[in-house]
Amino acid sequence: MSGGYHTSWKVPAEHREDPAYRATGRRMDFAQAVYERRSALGWSMAELARRADMSEEDIESIEESGVDPTLELIERLAAALESGARIDPHATPEFRFEGHAA
Repeated sequence: MSGGYHTSWKVPAEHREDPAYRATGRRMDFAQAVYERRSALGWSMAELARRADMSEEDIESIEESGVDPTLELIERLAAALESGARIDPHATPEFRFEGHAA
């Protein structure tokens, strides 16, 4: 197996603190959290869209990291995903949905 030129990405510290870089990271964490919770529930994008009273295109855009996670959107999706939302800027990932204990 070849080591190649890019065995891992090294992001300079000054880039990690850039507001645009952090905003992109939040969108990606949010997208991943929505996808993981939806998948854990066994739902299609259409099912989540129906439960959240959104379009399937809206859900697709969220899961493709194309939407900034506003508080209103987080609350709406948490309710639809039957979960709570956890945000921790000191953790990786920063964002996740957690199912309610039975």
